[in-house]
Amino acid sequence: MAKNLSFSYSKLGMYKECPQKYKFRYVHMLPEKPKYYFAFGTALHAVMEFIFNPQRPGFPSLQEALQFFDSEWNKTTFEQKGYASVEKELEGFAEGRRILETYYAKNEASFVHPLSVEMKSTLETDGLSLISILDRMDYLGDGKIKILDYKTGKTVQREPTQLYMYQKVVENSPVIKALVQAKDPSVKEVRVGEMSFYHLPTLTELKFERAPDKEIFAFWQGVLDVAGNIRAGKFDPTPGETQCKFCDYRNLCPVFTGKEYDGPGGYGARKKTVLPSPDFPPAPEKPAAAPQSEPDQLSEKIDRLGELIDEQRRLEQEIIALMQKNKFARHFGKAFQAELTDEEKIQISDEEKVVALLQKLNLLEKVLAPTRTTVARLLDDETVSAQDKAKLKVLVQKINVPRLIVEKQS
Repeated sequence: MAKNLSFSYSKLGMYKECPQKYKFRYVHMLPEKPKYYFAFGTALHAVMEFIFNPQRPGFPSLQEALQFFDSEWNKTTFEQKGYASVEKELEGFAEGRRILETYYAKNEASFVHPLSVEMKSTLETDGLSLISILDRMDYLGDGKIKILDYKTGKTVQREPTQLYMYQKVVENSPVIKALVQAKDPSVKEVRVGEMSFYHLPTLTELKFERAPDKEIFAFWQGVLDVAGNIRAGKFDPTPGETQCKFCDYRNLCPVFTGKEYDGPGGYGARKKTVLPSPDFPPAPEKPAAAPQSEPDQLSEKIDRLGELIDEQRRLEQEIIALMQKNKFARHFGKAFQAELTDEEKIQISDEEKVVALLQKLNLLEKVLAPTRTTVARLLDDETVSAQDKAKLKVLVQKINVPRLIVEKQS
C-alpha cells in the first residue's frame, strides 16, 4: 500500500503561493531562513499553552506568565529568531509582554480550562496524513467543540479556510472523539459548535459558525486537487513581485537562474573535474608559506586583541543604550546574562582651573598630585571647609555612569 502524503494547512498555503517554492521546501527539504514573526508567534503560543494547561489545577498569575514568556524568549538569540538587530528583538520582546499584560487585564476573570491546548493531530484520510496543531479546543457540551486559533501577525480579518481544515479534522478524528468521550461518555458524535481566530495583539476574536457540509466538501476537493498535483510532480513556478521579492529560494529558482534545480548535487553544487592538458606540464605546486617568527606572531595577536577590545566597547555601548531604552536592569542571552548598574565617577571640567584653585585654597599639598581620585577625596575631607568644598564642586562633580556586568549564566 502506498504511503499517505504528509499534508497540512501550511503546506497547502505554500503550494498555492508557488508550487516551485513548495518543491524547494518539501521535496528538496531546503530550510527557510528564520522569520522573526514565526519566532514571535511561537513564543506567545507557548505561553498561552502554559496558561491554559488542562492538567494545571489553577491558572498562573500574570507575573508567572511573564516569567515563562521571558524564559521562552531567551532560549534563542536575535539572529536565530530572525530579527535584524538586538534592538528589533527587544521591541518584539516588549510587545509580547504588553500583549500578555493586556490579555490578563481583559480575560483573567473568565479563565476556564479548555479540553486541550496545542494538540497535534494526525488524521489518515483520502490518501493523506493530515497533520494539524489545534491551538485550543473548548468543550461546549453535548459533543460540541469550539476551535480557537491564536494569531499574532498584523492581519486581523481572515478567511476561515484554515478553520475549515480543522473542522474536517475535529469531526473525523478518532483521537479527538476519544478525548471528548473521556470527558462525556454519552457522546456518540463530535461536532464543531463554534470556530474563531483570536488576534492576540488587538485582543480581537473573529468568530465563525460551523461551516455547512457542502462548503467543507468543496474546500476538501480543492485540497485533494493540490495533493494530486504534488503527487504528479507539478511544481511550475508562479512568479509575482511580492512573493519573489521576499522568497528565500530566489537564487535557486529557474525563473531567475534559467536552470532547473535538481537537489544538492545539482547545478548549484556540481563541479567539473579539470585535468591538465597533455600538451602542457602541470603547474608546479606553490611552496608552503614560511612560518611566522615569534615577533610577527606577537604583532598579529596584539592587532587581533585590539580589534576584539574595540568590538567589545562598541557592543557594550549598544547593549547599554538598548537596556536603558527598555528600562531593563537585567537581560539574558542564550548562555550569558547582562546586568546594568551605576558606577560613581569623578568629572573635572577644567584641570588647570582646579590646580589654580587648590593653590589658592592651600589644599594642593593635601593631594600630592591633583588626580581625579585625590581631588574627589577633598569633597569628603572633614578638614576642608564647606565654603572651599562649594568652590571645588563648581569644577569637580561626582556623576553616575552606567556599568555593564556580563557573566555566564549558572
